[in-house]
Order: sequence, then structure tokens, then C-alpha cells
Amino acid sequence: MTTMQPPKRSILNRIKNRIAPGNADLRESLEGVMDSHAGKSGEESMNADARSMMRNVLGFSELRVDDLMVPRVNIVAEEETATMRGLLSQFIEANHSRLPIYRDSLDDIVGMIHVKDYLKWMTSKGSKAKSKTAAEAGISLPAKELSSTIKQHSSMIRDVLYVPPSMPASDLLIKMKASHIHLAVVVDEYGGTDGLVSLEDLVEEIIGDIADEHDTDDEHGMLRKQDDVTYVANALISIATLDEMFKVDLLPDDQEDEADTLGGLVFEMAGRVPSRGELLKHPSGLEFEILEADPRRVKRVRIHIKPPKPDADTLDDEGEG
Repeated sequence: MTTMQPPKRSILNRIKNRIAPGNADLRESLEGVMDSHAGKSGEESMNADARSMMRNVLGFSELRVDDLMVPRVNIVAEEETATMRGLLSQFIEANHSRLPIYRDSLDDIVGMIHVKDYLKWMTSKGSKAKSKTAAEAGISLPAKELSSTIKQHSSMIRDVLYVPPSMPASDLLIKMKASHIHLAVVVDEYGGTDGLVSLEDLVEEIIGDIADEHDTDDEHGMLRKQDDVTYVANALISIATLDEMFKVDLLPDDQEDEADTLGGLVFEMAGRVPSRGELLKHPSGLEFEILEADPRRVKRVRIHIKPPKPDADTLDDEGEG
């Protein structure tokens, strides 16, 4: 007679149980140990990256799904009545490996299509194009296939998870690991779509941003320098990133909950969604010029930095010259 061994708890479950929201004292103790350990020298001292990751793990248990989700207005998806040609264009433009598929509106997301499944479909339906050299060989797809709708290929649509905004992020991570489904739709109490969360979103909260071969520098293309005093930013760039880069404090402590992104900041400054071409002056000296916006949100902003004033010694030297 064999004895059944109890299943081993995963490290995610152990971390979740030991660092639950109620165990604030334990988290503070662990953070204190890391701070004191950081001052020690020697090979066993924890480096900065490891300390940062440990702090992220400690804070991860306090996060909810709606803290991490891509908001509804930023969801890139395709309707099931779209053509396979349109789906390919969307994959290329969005640069995503998974695209949600919806019926009629984003409030009825029926699943998602992975780019690997699309490539398998292309290979099965296409024929090898004739070419003089193997390097130039490709796949020729009949126009009839490219004009067919996503709905006609419903077997390609994979399941997604549906989760409430209040769900702890650690629970979703465990659920994704167990179900092998790496995309979740965040639904509100009325069944409408609030946002999306991917496995990558969850993992990045612990280990930091994951940039692949297609990502650019400056926070994945969020910020581009034009000259020494001008930058163009995606409105989704975080205020914390701008604070660190420009050595400013864009939101006082008592307003930190009002906005997380540059788009939220300019909304708070204007008291509404600012219009294209509008210039907003911040007390820190930065100026925000709205480059792209629609009636619901700001998309791109040009940031103007005041050049440093020359000191008195510099002016005296120029005057003597």
C-alpha cells in the first residue's frame, strides 16, 4: 500500500502566505534586515538588483489586479468579423504576440489569438512561392483565405481568464501558472471590460521591465530626446520616471494618489483633457506641450526644460572677454 504524499506548495504560495497583506510587521522586519545587510561589505552582501527584486516581492502581495492592468482605452484588440489580412496588420502594428478578440464591443471579449497560431494557419493554407533562390522563397496565400473572417477560424481563438479588479495580483499569478493561460480580462461588477493583464505585466512588477529585441531605449520608447532642452514623451510614461530623470517633484506628497502617468498629471493641471497645442507650465519649471490628444485622453506630450541660468562668474568672464 502506497502512501500519498501531500502536494508540495509552490514558492508563489509560500511567499503569498508568509507575506500576506496582514503581515506588515514581517515585511518591515525583512526590509530592515535588507537595509542593514546593504551596508556590509564582502562577497555575501546582497547587490542592489537583488535588494530591489526582494523589495518588489515584498510589495507584490499588496497589489491588486487593477494596479497593474492595461486600461480599457489602451487595449489593442480585433473584432471577430475582421479579416485575417486585417488581423495580420494588427499584429504587425501593435507588435504584440497575443491579441484579444471581441464580439461587437470590448465588453464581450471572447478570447485571444496567439501570433504562433496565426503563423501555423498561414503555413497550412499557403503554398510555397516560386523563386530562383532558396533565400527568396516565401509563402503565397490565396486572396480568399486572407479575406476570410476571424470568426470562420474560431478554433484558433484561445481562452482568456476573467478576473475582478480587486483580485490580488499574487492570486492571478498563481492562477495563470496553474491554467497555462497568460492573458486575463479585468471585468467590472456589470460585466464590462476594465482592462487587461498579461503574465509579463505581473512578472515585470517583481523583476523590472523586460525589454525584448523590438523594444527601444528610454523606457521602451516612452521618451525620446529631441535636443538638450526638449523631449517627446508618451503620455503613459510614469511620473516617477520623469521625477528621477529631471530631478523634480511633479506631484506633492498629498497629491501622489491623484495621478501615476504624465497623461494623468496634465489632466490634473488643466482640470480637463487638454487640447492639442495647449501649453501647461509646471511649478518645477517644466512646460508640457500637448502634441496629440483626443476627447478622452492625452497621447503624446513635448516636455520643455528651462536651460540653466549662467552663474555670476560666467557672466563676468564673458563681460571681460
